[in-house]
Amino acid sequence: MKRILVLGAGGQIGTELVPHLQNLYGSDNVIAADLKPEVVEKLGRTSRAVMLNALDIESYAKLLKNERIDSIYNLVALLSATGEKNPQLAWNLNMGALLNSLNLAKDFNCAVFTPSSIGAFGENTPHYKTPQDTVMRPNTIYGVCKVSGELLSDYYHTRFGVDARSVRFPGIISNGALPGGGTTDYAVEVFYEVIKHGRYTCEVPKDTYMDMLYMPDALEATTQLMEADPAKLVHRNSFNVTSMSFTPEQLFTEIKKRIPSFTWDYNVDPVKAQISASWPDCLDDSCAREEWGWNPKWGMDQMIDDMLAACKKKVENGEY
Repeated sequence: MKRILVLGAGGQIGTELVPHLQNLYGSDNVIAADLKPEVVEKLGRTSRAVMLNALDIESYAKLLKNERIDSIYNLVALLSATGEKNPQLAWNLNMGALLNSLNLAKDFNCAVFTPSSIGAFGENTPHYKTPQDTVMRPNTIYGVCKVSGELLSDYYHTRFGVDARSVRFPGIISNGALPGGGTTDYAVEVFYEVIKHGRYTCEVPKDTYMDMLYMPDALEATTQLMEADPAKLVHRNSFNVTSMSFTPEQLFTEIKKRIPSFTWDYNVDPVKAQISASWPDCLDDSCAREEWGWNPKWGMDQMIDDMLAACKKKVENGEY
């Protein structure tokens, strides 16, 4: 049975990945780690949780050894819009956590999953059906970290035999943790705002297409890739994955069909506008489909209905 450590477990992905992994591998075999004491306390109510700074390699190594960890899910990251406010911090945190994870994986013979992102692409990347292998010249420190992380992970695989794998996540829509400073966060925020206030002001231009993925599919992609036969993986770091692509205006129009009183407007953030314009409109995820059987289950209509129901319940319970 696997022994799993989830770093950055209190974030958007980690909050839902931890119980997903517990269901697959057993609660005792999954350890949730985060830097913030209040987050660790909350995680500890439903899982084994520890406080860990991923940049503290000695404490990190001690935990791996004592818990006999064989799989690391490194989710530590400062996201796109937040990273632009402090590029030095973003580089130190994002790359420091990854480098420590790869070095310790080499020493302790662990597999490593680190999510990449559509943020790894840039203005010169083909925006329609963006290929698996293409130009990657991002214009954000977040994107620079993701490209660097893909290359570094591939290097550790070819040079040291580390079983490093990743996917390029598009915007992830979820009703677990609240948004954390990403450019695609509007596609989560709007559901809470429409339930609570009946209106929403969007900071992304109305006609900007971006790929999205509903959290259940994101979780399945993560564990499906980590369980895939390594002999079939041509691209380890990192696979395009997606299930839907839409503009803010298209999303809001579909929500209004369900809640006719909903209204919205735009107050575009120049930083988010620049970032979103540089990202793909839609990805070609054929390599993931061919190499490890990727096949998303959630479409836009199903996602909207599920998000509205879940967010309504959270607002009624005073959780937002």
